[in-house]
Amino acid sequence: MQAELLLDAKATLGEGPAWDAKTQTLYWVDILQKRVYSGTELLTELDDPVGCLAPCKNGHLILGARLSFADLDPATGKLTVLASVTSPANTRINDGKCDPAGRFLAGTMDMDEKENLGTLYSFNGRTAAPLLGDICISNGLAWSPDYKTFYYIDTPTREVKVFDYDLGTGQIVNSRVAIHVPESLGWPDGMTSDTEGNLWIAMWGGAQVTRWDPNTGNLLEQVPVPALQTSSCVFGGRHMSDLYVTSARKAMSTADLVKYPLSGGLFKIQTEFEGISTFEFDT
Repeated sequence: MQAELLLDAKATLGEGPAWDAKTQTLYWVDILQKRVYSGTELLTELDDPVGCLAPCKNGHLILGARLSFADLDPATGKLTVLASVTSPANTRINDGKCDPAGRFLAGTMDMDEKENLGTLYSFNGRTAAPLLGDICISNGLAWSPDYKTFYYIDTPTREVKVFDYDLGTGQIVNSRVAIHVPESLGWPDGMTSDTEGNLWIAMWGGAQVTRWDPNTGNLLEQVPVPALQTSSCVFGGRHMSDLYVTSARKAMSTADLVKYPLSGGLFKIQTEFEGISTFEFDT
């Protein structure tokens, strides 16, 4: 498997890829530049950082923007705030995605990346309920193929935690560690899953995407990406076998930028695996 450059976006903090199966469209964000992209085209620029997004059943997008959940109409660019979260001033929403029942899960992070000020929220269209606290950098989220298991990354822990997931209520219980990521691979960042139940994790500082068996904690595969700070990944394409990968240039040294000039780019990896769909927000 090889990573193909789709767009040399030079994103400061490319993140949050989501695949809209209805329109066969990839959406993603540049958090710090406050941009939302549709494939290789810039869709809109916002007033606040946008950490994540997901397609809605009505054709709109739901965004995690700074400390609020908002509806974006891609056709008009109209942004409507749906709910806000109470969080310390030096925090913002980072990664997030919808669960199989249509709730939008997103977590906050300390913008200095030092303190455990973050919270993972579940938003049902009316209220944002906290699921998990004491988080530093809320990142990757994924579900097992039967939707009974939820995987979650708080990046500085170097762990993928696993919870029993109640799809009816959206509650998580029985926390344990599924994977511990060695320092040599980089920091675990954004994550997705395939129909075999394995996890694909973008490695910040590791210039790669890794594939893991969460049942054993074993590393199954490493796919190099010519961007030092790979940030997230999602499956898409007609057969759901294309892995789209975002990356960033944030905090890179001059030497690293010379070595990895495509950092901040959007990439595609053609795989032999079928990914789990990006779930839609049920408005």
